[in-house]
Amino acid sequence: MSQWVSGKITEVNWWTPTLFTIKVAADVAPFQAGQFTKLAMTIGEKRITRAYSYVNAPKDPVLEFYLTEVEGGKLTSGLVELSVGDSIDVESKANGFLTIEESPKREILWMIASGTGIGPFLSILADGKVWDKYQQVVLIHSVRFNTDLTYQDFIHAHQKLFKQFTYLPLVTRESPERGLEGRVTDLIKSSEFVNYCNLEKLPEDSHFMICGNPQMVKDLTQLLQSVGYKRHRRAEPGHISVEQYW
Repeated sequence: MSQWVSGKITEVNWWTPTLFTIKVAADVAPFQAGQFTKLAMTIGEKRITRAYSYVNAPKDPVLEFYLTEVEGGKLTSGLVELSVGDSIDVESKANGFLTIEESPKREILWMIASGTGIGPFLSILADGKVWDKYQQVVLIHSVRFNTDLTYQDFIHAHQKLFKQFTYLPLVTRESPERGLEGRVTDLIKSSEFVNYCNLEKLPEDSHFMICGNPQMVKDLTQLLQSVGYKRHRRAEPGHISVEQYW
């Protein structure tokens, strides 16, 4: 049975007309960076629940969630109306295996996200365990427009602090102000991806963590498998970990 706790909204930040962050004070169970929980609201006469990743590090006292307003979305229609002081229910126990604790130790970690799928990777970066486990960490964030590249102050601060950290933004619907233009699968096929990271090819000793649009996750996983990488499982360590919860 799910256990729910009542949370209070402490901050709402709109990045763009459709992308926003909420911060919530709630007494949840301990979790690992990269995991997700569920938020719930009663809208009309129905209780609606959806899964969202934690953006904050586990040690942070305030919970943070990165959201997009979905046209016709049953829960986001209520989430967009939230203000400081409003209540929202949070499932106490987190779930998910897109964590450093569940990932094999390899030379390089690729964290590949589309849209709000960057959330769990921000939590992992903030948690800090990733820097001791991997010699190189690359964060790839694919978005439609330059304005969708959020959390830039946080990311740039980590670039300054950690020399092993590379950030690669991808923009698909206009010319990028930085990074590359195109879909991650096309860029891997064309070698632009690895050239940007000053590599000749994708290293064999790589681990890929992928989160975001289900079609992107599927296409990228299939591409990586076609060149020899395999899905990671506890019983059989591999190279690819994915998260899909919508």
